[in-house]
Amino acid sequence: MTSVRSSAASLAPSIRGAAELVRREALRRELDGCQLLAGIWCHGFTVAQLRSIRASLPPTARLVVTKNSDMAAAVAGTRWEALRPCARGMNAWLFVRSDEIPPALKPYRDFQKEWKLQLNDFTGAVYEGRLYGPDDFAQLEAMPTRMQSYQYLLGCLQMPAVNILAVLQARQEALAAEADKPPAEGEAAAPAPAEEK
Repeated sequence: MTSVRSSAASLAPSIRGAAELVRREALRRELDGCQLLAGIWCHGFTVAQLRSIRASLPPTARLVVTKNSDMAAAVAGTRWEALRPCARGMNAWLFVRSDEIPPALKPYRDFQKEWKLQLNDFTGAVYEGRLYGPDDFAQLEAMPTRMQSYQYLLGCLQMPAVNILAVLQARQEALAAEADKPPAEGEAAAPAPAEEK
């Protein structure tokens, strides 16, 4: 009887192994459509503090607390793999599903200032396949929003047309000013030649 149990147990995955697979699959689903993945060192955070952070995030961002081994396994072989060295210590993971990066990072910075948690900083992030270390977050936080990018592009597209219109309008005003100016004395109209009979 024990041999039947042991062989059945070896065929079926353990409960722990099945739970790990479920957690890793859930993390892979979070990574689908994700634009930025950032680690936050959350040592000493209370449940109330984590709820506060989650409540302040925009709808396109989600904060997940998970085991580092599960995160490292979930990002293995993906474009997020560069973040594996950051999967050490106590981390919470910020998944941003929009290209609006600064508005997604700002709520945590505000929380950090409010609670005076300078040590609980970002451990790293991957955006567009590049790893950003804790010192590089200023670049991510200073990125223009989508609306600012559109305004810049629209300005770039409008400027040539505005310049052409300004040149044409100046030329038209110059011609109108010339036509309104009375003729000078030397430019008096010459009498028409008499017709020969």
